[in-house]
Amino acid sequence: MAARLMRLLPKRASIRSSSSSVKRLFSSTPSSSDVVSSTAADLAGVGDDDDEDGPVYSNPAAAGSSASEAVLLPTLLQPRVVVFDGVCHLCHGGVKWVIKADKHRKIKFCCLQSETAEPYLRLCGLDREDVLRRFLFVEGPGLYHQGSTAALKVLSYLPLPYSALSTLMVVPTPLREIVYDYVAKRRYDWFGKSEDCLVLKERELLERFIDREELMARGRSDF
Repeated sequence: MAARLMRLLPKRASIRSSSSSVKRLFSSTPSSSDVVSSTAADLAGVGDDDDEDGPVYSNPAAAGSSASEAVLLPTLLQPRVVVFDGVCHLCHGGVKWVIKADKHRKIKFCCLQSETAEPYLRLCGLDREDVLRRFLFVEGPGLYHQGSTAALKVLSYLPLPYSALSTLMVVPTPLREIVYDYVAKRRYDWFGKSEDCLVLKERELLERFIDREELMARGRSDF
């Protein structure tokens, strides 16, 4: 009996460490820019300390990129991050509106097409196709939303009168999602689609993007 108990103890400790490691991925004391960056090599070191059930960081250097070309990715997952379709004109317009309304700079953004988005997708158990259908709002550890609920949650962080719109949460989710999905499926036909993330054409917005260094590096490579 004692031997069986001893075999069970490491497993229980592993569960506790897995839960705490997810929480440690989120920055509890963000800087003024709310972004902490590191090289892809640094990320590989972070991944070695986590157990296999934790979020997996993408490593562009492993795909054959040289050290000088390594993309900078966040070492800490940031709270209140919107992951959206960066090539969609409608989505980009919505992001610009939120940036203008968000005077206290609570919301951050990340283009779905960036490698930086990968840890957030892994943490939420989603793939890129899921977020192309319904954009993602990562509110914090273990708390994320998609589609119309994500939009209303983002609104709740904005100052009045915009935050008052979040009261639409009382509308049943299935009804809200019918409207959301109807527009989302037709957004490219109605509003257009770009070849690359639209924020690259309005770089003054990049300070609110957690993937700004990756996007800027991509922009430089185009010249």
